[in-house]
Amino acid sequence: MKRIPIVAGNWKMHKTIAEARALVDGLKPGVAGLTGVEVVVCPPYTALAAVREAIEGSAIALGAQDVFWKEKGAYTSQVAPSMLVDAGCRYVIIGHSENRGRFGVPEPEMTEALLRWFGETDESVNVKTKAALAAGLIPIVCVGETLDERRAGKTDEVIAGQVERGLAGLTAEQVGGMVIAYEPVWAIGTGETCDTPEANRVCGMIRSVVERVFGADAAQAVRIQYGGSVKPGNAKELFSQEHIDGGLVGGAALEAESFTQIVRAALS
Repeated sequence: MKRIPIVAGNWKMHKTIAEARALVDGLKPGVAGLTGVEVVVCPPYTALAAVREAIEGSAIALGAQDVFWKEKGAYTSQVAPSMLVDAGCRYVIIGHSENRGRFGVPEPEMTEALLRWFGETDESVNVKTKAALAAGLIPIVCVGETLDERRAGKTDEVIAGQVERGLAGLTAEQVGGMVIAYEPVWAIGTGETCDTPEANRVCGMIRSVVERVFGADAAQAVRIQYGGSVKPGNAKELFSQEHIDGGLVGGAALEAESFTQIVRAALS
């Protein structure tokens, strides 16, 4: 089965509304008319409406950076799946390592008490994923290991557990239609990139977990991205691997030229 690669830009906590519009205006000419790759931008909540307007008529899809698992209620600051759909989103990132309180670059002011604010767990990833799917959103579920876990030889154990628990209770059809992003925590925002063969191996391991739990059809259909310091200089090599179906891009997605180059790397 030929999987269409997907390149998504996670803007994180960057871009005012005006800056978001300018970025999309710069991006549209570079990706216009491209076929054989899906392009997604995930701005902060405040810029969703502006970006929706800016991408109208283009092939760029809109995504959000997180979602809550309830449709309404007394949940101050949370955003429901139906609200994201109403805002024009097609995709939503779930379980990013930063939401789990797992950072590639230690921040001195992030004490243990403050890190508890980032309370994402495999259980919350699971209920968010189910809620997103029920609303018609396509989840981009993030998994990845820390540097300590990798050094301890626990990469496969940690990631397999995240996949199994995060996707528990889903159907094979649901899993086959979603996206999983492998983002080694130690490579996010650090400039370090997982060696291409190892990135492919881990993505292949994720696919084997999906096959074991959900069957061969789901494993062949699910798209698995690599994320973690993806740049124009390494994107082509990464995206040429058997099990890597595009990228979840952070810093390099904040400039139209670099993100366009990464998108085009998925075509070759």
